[in-house]
Amino acid sequence: MTVIYRESHADLALLIPRRIAVLGYGQMGRAFALNLRDSAFGVLVGNRDDEYAEQAYRDGFEVTSIADATERADVLLLTLPDEIAPHVYLQDVAFGLRQGDVLVFASGYNVAFGFIEPPPFVDVVLVAPQAMAARVRESFVDGSGFFSFVGVAQDASGQAWARVLAIAKALGALRQGAIELTFQQEAELDLFTHQAVLPALLTILQTAAETLNREGFPPEAVSTSLYLSGELGDLLTRWARQGIVPTLDQHSRTAAYGMLSRLERFREIRYSRQMEAILDAIRRGSFAQEWTAEFSDGYPRLQALRRQIEESALHRQEKRVLQRLTSHEQPAP
Repeated sequence: MTVIYRESHADLALLIPRRIAVLGYGQMGRAFALNLRDSAFGVLVGNRDDEYAEQAYRDGFEVTSIADATERADVLLLTLPDEIAPHVYLQDVAFGLRQGDVLVFASGYNVAFGFIEPPPFVDVVLVAPQAMAARVRESFVDGSGFFSFVGVAQDASGQAWARVLAIAKALGALRQGAIELTFQQEAELDLFTHQAVLPALLTILQTAAETLNREGFPPEAVSTSLYLSGELGDLLTRWARQGIVPTLDQHSRTAAYGMLSRLERFREIRYSRQMEAILDAIRRGSFAQEWTAEFSDGYPRLQALRRQIEESALHRQEKRVLQRLTSHEQPAP
């Protein structure tokens, strides 16, 4: 049975004698550092001398190099981008690790696909928020918390599970519940969501907009109805909080019948074959190799794909509609 951890499973006292460092002060690193400090733990920030270091200084943290932070701390939260982390780890982290250290990952990616191989004398644990960094911080401040995945890849101390749960609690990651996963499972789930679910959603929105525009609906109404109003986001939020079936009672009967009665038509589309192929490529490591090559080449395809989406009809319409909706222009008499 799947294990779900709550705050009652964790003991923050385990962290009291430890020195904690957050390595990388990007969006997730900043959220982690602020949450840990608000949980009454001292935090050292390791970051190169750039705008992120300047932000950490402004936030009141002691900031040093990643190598120095690794030497001085024994709980190390690695919050660098997936593609950058292996190089930084080899250059600034690996040689500073000592027996008894805890290496905390916010993503299972690099361990799962073998880009980072920690030494056998450290605990290797995972706290992977199921929320964007801004939400990780906001939900800590408002007390609601966020869902997360936790895991242990290496238990050198015999206390890795107790330690990762203490860290997760200090981050606010146990308030909603943390599901136990392996590093491999977390990495595969995360990649699958971004490669199978989100592209399908974007394709549906693009196709819907093209269909409605051809039929003469006002572009402002099309974009607003599909997603700019926030109604779609509100629906997904309610699904997350209450479940899909209970949320049906908050629709009109017309809307509920329309959705359910047409559901079978979309089931006939063979999404499953494409999704199986995507998951297989993730598991075989094909995507990890592709992304490594993309990073090494300076992100040429990512930049081209971004330009392509920026030039799409949906994005151009979105920009026009947002400008009109936010301009507060008066209607013509």
